[in-house]
Amino acid sequence: MTGLRLDPAVPLVLVAALAALAVVVAGWALWRGLPGWALRGLAGLAAAAALAGPVLEQGVRQGLSDIVILLEDRTASQDLPGRADQTDVAVDALTRQLAGLPNVELRRVTVGDDPDGTLVGTALTRALAAEPEARVAGVIAVTDGQAHDAPAVPATAPAPVHVLLTGQADDWDRRLVVDEAPAFALIGSPAVVRLRIEDQGAVPPEMAGRPATLRVRVEGEDEQVIALPPGMPLDLPVTVTHAGQNVVSVRLDPPEAGAPQLTDRNDAVAVQIEGVRDRLRVLLVSGEPHPGERTWRNLLKSDANVDLVHFTILRPPDKMDGVPVDEMALIAFPTHELFEQRIGEFDLIIFDRYRVRGILPPAYFANIRRYVEQGGALLVSAGPEMASVESLNLSPMGDILPARPTGRVIETPFTPQLTDAGRRHPVTAALPQAGTADTPPGWGRWLQRQEIVPNPDSEVVMTADGDAPLLVLDRVGEGRVALLASDQVWLWGRGFEGGGPQLEMLRRIAHWSMKEPELEEEALLAQVGRDLSLTVIRRTMQDTAAPVTITGPGGATTSLPLQETGPGRFSATWQAPGPGLYALDDGELTRLVALGPAAPREFEQIVATADVLGGLAEATGGSVRALSDGVPEVRLARPGRSAFGRGVTGDWIAVTPRDAAQVSGLTRRPLLPDWVWLALVAGLAIAAWLLEGGRLRRRPA
Repeated sequence: MTGLRLDPAVPLVLVAALAALAVVVAGWALWRGLPGWALRGLAGLAAAAALAGPVLEQGVRQGLSDIVILLEDRTASQDLPGRADQTDVAVDALTRQLAGLPNVELRRVTVGDDPDGTLVGTALTRALAAEPEARVAGVIAVTDGQAHDAPAVPATAPAPVHVLLTGQADDWDRRLVVDEAPAFALIGSPAVVRLRIEDQGAVPPEMAGRPATLRVRVEGEDEQVIALPPGMPLDLPVTVTHAGQNVVSVRLDPPEAGAPQLTDRNDAVAVQIEGVRDRLRVLLVSGEPHPGERTWRNLLKSDANVDLVHFTILRPPDKMDGVPVDEMALIAFPTHELFEQRIGEFDLIIFDRYRVRGILPPAYFANIRRYVEQGGALLVSAGPEMASVESLNLSPMGDILPARPTGRVIETPFTPQLTDAGRRHPVTAALPQAGTADTPPGWGRWLQRQEIVPNPDSEVVMTADGDAPLLVLDRVGEGRVALLASDQVWLWGRGFEGGGPQLEMLRRIAHWSMKEPELEEEALLAQVGRDLSLTVIRRTMQDTAAPVTITGPGGATTSLPLQETGPGRFSATWQAPGPGLYALDDGELTRLVALGPAAPREFEQIVATADVLGGLAEATGGSVRALSDGVPEVRLARPGRSAFGRGVTGDWIAVTPRDAAQVSGLTRRPLLPDWVWLALVAGLAIAAWLLEGGRLRRRPA
């Protein structure tokens, strides 16, 4: 390879100025009629050329091979029946054909599974960027055409792009689509999940427009069966029953007629709705001022999600001091409104050292009893009044209390202790410094308690002096009742003899009463890891826990034995084979767990299509071919010619030779030596001078 280059001795601006000056001087000489004007101009131009420094470059040109990129789609959708074999056959055939073409080098790019789906566009963009543009002769993509990064697909390429689609012409699939689903919902309020059924591909005539059978199962409820035609949206009302995660499982029955669909991986979805409380409404009634009264108030007011209504009876009705009632109360005690009209709006009612003195009539205590039986929560913090004739036990509400007072008040200091049941119950389990069965707790003492006799069905979780019941929990109907037979818990808050976990214990009691899932004594829990590992936790008041049966998306079952990790706590870790919806069952409790998406993004659209990559193939002069018609033949086609067509033996595609090369061994030498330039400029100048002086002109005869 030889070429002419410039190596100027001065800036090219000065060279151009000198050349322009030479042209001007020659023009002026012509205007004056000087006979040497041409020689003058040539001398100036020669001087300018000498300063420009023309050189000859000579190098060795070496041809480079053409590069063809072969992209293989090996994502999960390519594992559908028949597609993996199609891909293997096509890749092997293309590799052999490209290896037989002269001066062609193959680059293979594999697209694997990704949490974001099939990233064909990203892989193709990176492959093109990694190769010199002048050497790329073609791109062949073996794929089903599904790409979840459509914006990343390049708009063009330096060579034809051919797309070879896997699958069959009669492929079809029916899938379940969730258009709208709330992430959060208020407990007890209906949430709406919008669903629809979508048919893709060549739907068999006997299945076109035919309704599908939906099976809907909300956690803890019976399965519902709904018939829904394809394309019609369904607003499914779901009532969130508890705080925390609520799983709604929806699945389709397999098609009843026609050719089988491609997969059932997109026939089920799991919608996870987090149940939250709007505002916890708590009614606190203090029977009299005492040191522990502010303990309850501080606990409830510290939670911004709690609406507290607190009344303290400062002056009993039987006190005869002559002071009018309207001058003693800040506001009137709205007993009728609270205990008759709006009692059902409260999540928890607390009676703190309350005495039955006639302020609340018996009918209101009966309302409270019905409120608990229908799902309400009641907490009683008892003082010495529990042992008197003014005890709540003697009111109509006494039937739902978990223990009965004996009438004795014990004023001997004691240290609260957990029972065996208390070490298992989530209300008191693992309280700070609770000790063990062999070591006493590191808590401060209380100074007073009431002697009580618990009901047979109640649970004693804390005692005094070894076996005297102190904290008793019970379930009444749909509701819950807790009884603390002492008002001395405030001593822990004051740090008496080291104090104790006052706020934590009271918080747990209150939230257990309101049925928080984290404090259920009988619970089947699951923790999901990032690697699809599943940790199953069984919380129980029993000494043993049965194995948990895990049912996978395809119906396969696995029995998982649990190991004891603490009092009333059993757990085990299991590695799931893949994402999907799993059902846990230990014979008493069931739970639905979603590992990853129940229908992965890879299976949202699985019918082969050229919608995403077809535009790139058309823009580069390439083509889209179906592998169900066979693997096309690969040829060479010069630029400007068609890169695809049909021959005698079948379809063919072509790659374009680029004739790329690289230059090595470059040498440079001046066009003329410096002395030749000097002689040329001087000779032209002297010739012009002699011509104008008459010495070169012939004398007349």
